[in-house]
Amino acid sequence: MQDTDKDALFEMLRSRLHHVIPVAEIRHKAEIAAEINRLKKERHAVILGHNYMEPALYLSVPDFKGDSLELSRQAAKTDKDLIVFCGVRFMAETAKILNPEKTVLIPSPKAGCSLAESITAEDVRRLKALHPGVPVVTYINTYADVKAESDICCTSGNAVRVVQSLANDRVIFLPDRYLAGNVARETGKRIVFPVKTAAGLQPAEPGLEYAMIGWDGKCEVHDQFTVEDVEDIRKQFPDVVILAHPECRPEVTAAADFSGSTSAMIKYIQQKTAPQFLLLTECSMADNIAAENPDKEMLRLCSVRCPHMNEITLEQTLLSLQRIQYVVHVEESIRRRALRAVQRMLEIG
Repeated sequence: MQDTDKDALFEMLRSRLHHVIPVAEIRHKAEIAAEINRLKKERHAVILGHNYMEPALYLSVPDFKGDSLELSRQAAKTDKDLIVFCGVRFMAETAKILNPEKTVLIPSPKAGCSLAESITAEDVRRLKALHPGVPVVTYINTYADVKAESDICCTSGNAVRVVQSLANDRVIFLPDRYLAGNVARETGKRIVFPVKTAAGLQPAEPGLEYAMIGWDGKCEVHDQFTVEDVEDIRKQFPDVVILAHPECRPEVTAAADFSGSTSAMIKYIQQKTAPQFLLLTECSMADNIAAENPDKEMLRLCSVRCPHMNEITLEQTLLSLQRIQYVVHVEESIRRRALRAVQRMLEIG
């Protein structure tokens, strides 16, 4: 590895992150990033980085950055032999679903997801038995066996379009109750939730008119934001523009100025002018936006980090490439069924 590579990375990271990371740590991160970039060329690898990655990683090693939908598209198109997914497990599983012949790595085996773990394939089968013939829309933030029980997947960015694409009066929308509520609000559908009893899963109140059946899953990060947070921020910064992820409560997204996927929020900030912006989502993303858009003032009133995304570091990414460790596997019969749901999502875009 040439020293010039390390020096160039260090200067780039220092210019963008000196206000949030000590210079000594930036130099250490630059050395690791330079070795990762050398290794990925040697091993014919591609690195996909989600928008929630820590700034030093986000800015230095991914070949492609974005939200779940964008990274799924890149995973489907890559010609590399090795995919390193700097994101959580369900994202790496989606890359494997789309690339069964390639090796997919996740830098940490602990990078799970509270939302994905809120529902099982058996839960979906029980819901389908309660509502026969009703199509199942499953958020991409789920594991492969849940996707395999679904008719189509969606992301926070295309959920409304996916629901509207189905020629059916009713849909089952899983597993995020807040995203489902936001989609119901945008599509004019009434949403109900099945009742969990000692005897098992039961349908909602008989005779109740509804068009969407939800599930009581939540993201542990977005569940923490409240309308009171929005009101308090506006009192202190009356001209701030507040952006909320659709995994936030519907009353929070309604109180915000804009709601959209992580990529949609980034584009919105790049295209708009405001005294300050505030994101109601995983908080490392604000640092990433500030680093790439120094003319935008991002308020740092948010301290909510996803503990699962936080497992993915430059150090872990280097070890994963060096050792080819934490290989992602999806059983073939599950993969084939899940692939249909993912491909239908990608066709809608």
